[in-house]
Amino acid sequence: MSSGIAAMSQRMGDRKFSLSPINRRRLANFVANRRGFWSAWIFAALFSITLFSDLLANDRPLFVWYDGALFFPIFVSYSETTFGGDFATPADFHDPYVADLITAKGAMMWPPIPFRFDTVDKEAGMAAPARPSKRHLLGTDDQHRDVLARILYGFRLSVLFGVSLTIASCFIGVVAGAVQGYFGGWTDLIFQRIVEIWHSIPALYVLIVIASVIKPDFVILLLVLLLFSWVSLVGVVRAEFLRGRTLDYVLAARALGVGHSQIMVRHLLPNAMVATMTFVPFILNGSITTLTSLDFLGFGLPPDYPSLGELLRQGKNNLSAPWLGLSAFFVIGLMLSLLVFVGEALRDAFDPRKTMEGG
Repeated sequence: MSSGIAAMSQRMGDRKFSLSPINRRRLANFVANRRGFWSAWIFAALFSITLFSDLLANDRPLFVWYDGALFFPIFVSYSETTFGGDFATPADFHDPYVADLITAKGAMMWPPIPFRFDTVDKEAGMAAPARPSKRHLLGTDDQHRDVLARILYGFRLSVLFGVSLTIASCFIGVVAGAVQGYFGGWTDLIFQRIVEIWHSIPALYVLIVIASVIKPDFVILLLVLLLFSWVSLVGVVRAEFLRGRTLDYVLAARALGVGHSQIMVRHLLPNAMVATMTFVPFILNGSITTLTSLDFLGFGLPPDYPSLGELLRQGKNNLSAPWLGLSAFFVIGLMLSLLVFVGEALRDAFDPRKTMEGG
């Protein structure tokens, strides 16, 4: 594995994209942590699959060949009259009448899972929640919605929400910590007291109160959580800037008249980002956990969103349908475990003691 990385780095060097020696050692340390390395690949593969959830789980066919013409219902909404029906309403391709009209002059290509996360299966033939079957591999929830489809969409939603919150939190936290640490003095003192007061506010209770007053959607919930999540990186970045502002090369840059913003971005920020990168997977983990907790308590995303936390709540309310709770628990546990393993590998990769050990 190490020889492969060295060969890859050599080829990149020939193309003027070579990694620095310290970054090559960091990459080698990351790969050496096999659990974290494979966890990163597994998580990336699972997330990549869920990005195509609309093509894997949908209540519309991927394409329809009808009367010599090709239609793509998964991208375009067609009326029933397009296929010889009587009404100008959107075609229900699960309706036997519409299906017979199409198969009489063509064919339909369905996704592997012919249900979206919000599709109510009226032909399930069993009381909701229905147990796993060939029609629904992981069963249905208490509204006859396919559990596997909701997991695919819910996984994608959770990761996208967590990534968005993590990026925004890191940006605000890094900026706040950089200003505190670089300028120090009264600026640091005042901002540090504000951060301490803000950090002492019981965020979960405030979120519950806000969610009970305002009907949250994806953007509103993201902004509300951002109010409290940005403080997690302030202390780390502040400490790095406090340490770096007294170093000789920073003092020399000041003596040469280099501006504050240039010193902060070019000379101090790279060192602070080393410590920041090790916290990113754990911040992402916490963001997903917070969203799942709010959805489980009923204060998160609206019911029309695919939610792993809402699926957990259904498992709690329907103990006679263990596939609901077990499916959600396994997916959430796997997702968070993979992120923790990736975070541990990144922490080892950026550890200066381990970075200097490699040859």
